Amino acid sequence: MRTEGDFIKINEWLVPLSWLYGIGVRIRNWMFDIGMLKSQSYNIPIISVGNITVGGSGKTPHVEYLINLLHDKLKIGVLSRGYKRKSRGYVLAHKDITMPEIGDEPYQMRRKFDDIYVAVDRNRRNGIYHLTHDNETKDIDVILLDDAYQHRYVKPGINILLVDYHRLIIYDKLLPAGRMREPQEGKSRADIVIVTKCPKDLKPMEYRVLKRAMNLYPY
Repeated sequence: MRTEGDFIKINEWLVPLSWLYGIGVRIRNWMFDIGMLKSQSYNIPIISVGNITVGGSGKTPHVEYLINLLHDKLKIGVLSRGYKRKSRGYVLAHKDITMPEIGDEPYQMRRKFDDIYVAVDRNRRNGIYHLTHDNETKDIDVILLDDAYQHRYVKPGINILLVDYHRLIIYDKLLPAGRMREPQEGKSRADIVIVTKCPKDLKPMEYRVLKRAMNLYPY
């Protein structure tokens, strides 16, 4: 089901490099699957929102949607890598934080929601430890992980995978020929799959074709 106006462009001459890249990714995932590499579970609810492609698929708007759903009932912490920030290590946002210190998307969320914790750390396990143990944040009830689908050292309670309607993973290829960060079978780790950026007038028949093409588990 190639969609009208999709953005998929494959560099066919790079496909052999994609095969090599795919071997490395599959070995890494296999090591997690058999327990050679460890995924850490937590007592606190953790919701991960991410994708398996390079580029935007609507992660930040969906994290903000979850914040809007939960923030009246729970104390929320958002943990992000802080892409392109100038700082290093764990940083907890405060009211006078600057964008270069935490990155543009965490900064945006901190400005929109002043009653939640927003932190950045490339090492998600270290970030979770600080959020749950530091005195200023240990009253936290739930952690939202922004862009952590490939970060398998953390085992979230709910894994949400976002897929761009205009760049369906079933037609894309692995880096560097395409823009996928791991093979499409990685979708099997998701508890929820959301196809983003769909046209507002998506017909029921188109929805059924899309659902069938994605070939997801019934649950």
